[in-house]
This record gives sequence, C-alpha cells and structure tokens, in this order.
Amino acid sequence: MHGLWISIVAVTAAAAVSPPPQTDCLIAPVNAPIVVFFRGPDCSWCPGQRGVEFGVGPSTSVRAGAAGIVSFSGVVVGVRYVVVAQTDGFVATYGMLDDADLRLGERVSAGQFVGHASIRLYFGLRRDGVYVDPVPRLGIPTRRPRLVPSNGSRSRPAREGPPTCGVQWKTGATIATEIGGPIRAGTVARVR
Repeated sequence: MHGLWISIVAVTAAAAVSPPPQTDCLIAPVNAPIVVFFRGPDCSWCPGQRGVEFGVGPSTSVRAGAAGIVSFSGVVVGVRYVVVAQTDGFVATYGMLDDADLRLGERVSAGQFVGHASIRLYFGLRRDGVYVDPVPRLGIPTRRPRLVPSNGSRSRPAREGPPTCGVQWKTGATIATEIGGPIRAGTVARVR
C-alpha cells in the first residue's frame, strides 16, 4: 500500500509540472462583438475585408494578441494604426485607434495595452503577406468537447489531438468551430 501511495504522488507531481499544451491562440484585443467579418479578397488587388471589426464603445482599451515587436505605429489617411510583428510569425494590425503609445521597434508582450479604440476596432492578421481570418485563432486553448454517457455505461476513449482556440463572443458574433464553419452566437446548433 505504501508503494502505491508513492506512485500516485509521483504521477500527480509529474502532471503538475508538465508544460501546458502549445496552441496558436491569440488574446482577443477587446471584449466586444464582431460587427464586420473577414472576407478574403480573390486577388492581391481585389476588394475584400482583410480583417474583422469589433463594435466597441469610445475609448475602449485594446490589448496585444501576442508578443512581438512594433513594426509600424502611425496615421494613414487619417486612421491610426499599430502593426506588431509577432513572435509566432504572424503580423497583427490594430486600426481605428484614437491613441497609441507604442513606438516603432518597441517590444510588446501578450495582453499589453496597445491603445484606445474609437467606435470600432479593426484587427487584421497576416502571415507571409497573406491575410487570414483572425477569428479562429482568438480565444483560450481548449480541448475538443465530447459527450459522455449519462446512463452509467463506459464512455469511448477520447480522440486525442492538439487543443484548439475556444472562443466565446457576445450575441451576434461568429464562433469558429471544428465542424466546418461558423456558428452565429445566439442560435441553436446541432452537433453530430
């Protein structure tokens, strides 16, 4: 019995110090509904919505989605932007800002204050010059949900896989899913 107790303690201690699973999740820059959704352009010069826009109140604080270095901070055609070259290889753009204290070359940590948004916040994400929908990468690492029997019978083994970014948005926003497309928050969906 004494040997069993030591084994349980050793397993528990090993589990407690193991690193968390790695994901590519980003911290959401604001807690607000998305009011304009990503629509990738058909070509480099074609029209499209190359990011998302959050509907925010005036002077809403904006946080950095990931660590990186500021590659641009300034005004373009009357709109203030901060661009961060993230350590994960993506480039994040925060636009429609009222103010920003970050300067070119400044290091940014995940969750750090970027600036204040106006009535909307633009958030775009690029990798190797290609715009990508940022929504599936926003959130916190979560494991795939699974149903377990309620009648006391034995459950099937869980399918292992990397964690995904779990996102919870206010009503009216899109939630990225693993089942083939977005679900509009506030609606009912059946998962098979």
